[in-house]
Amino acid sequence: MERPLLTLQEATPEDWPDWRDVRLAALTDAPHAFRTTVDDWNRGAEQRWRERLAMPDALNLLARDDGVVVGLASGIRYPDGVAEVRSVWVSPRARGKGVADLLLTAIEEWAVRQGAPELRLDVLPGNERAIALYRRHGFVPTGGEEMRKPLVAKR
Repeated sequence: MERPLLTLQEATPEDWPDWRDVRLAALTDAPHAFRTTVDDWNRGAEQRWRERLAMPDALNLLARDDGVVVGLASGIRYPDGVAEVRSVWVSPRARGKGVADLLLTAIEEWAVRQGAPELRLDVLPGNERAIALYRRHGFVPTGGEEMRKPLVAKR
């Protein structure tokens, strides 16, 4: 039996229906893990979703398992150069397959290419699986909900 093919796709404004569907699935599946709610985004018309995917200095990724969207993550670079990881989620059907690792590695590689000196993220208290994932990727808690990872520019 062949192993399903995991792929990443950079989401563009034209991919808004897939992004919307997986983001709403994330907010429904894990409301404890995000600051926004499904109700916040359910009110979003097509234009709001397109704008989210058109943000400058951002990378929005969709993870696919044999073509089916099973996860997402974003990276955002701020004017101070620091990059932030946002909206990481993997569908229950794809957990344990390395999807989150694939997403985080891609965001980190993008941040390095952007020249970001560090990568940061916020993780809500009690989200132990996410904290373990981020620690495994070299993030260190800095107090409160924030975790950071220094980056080394590749020459």
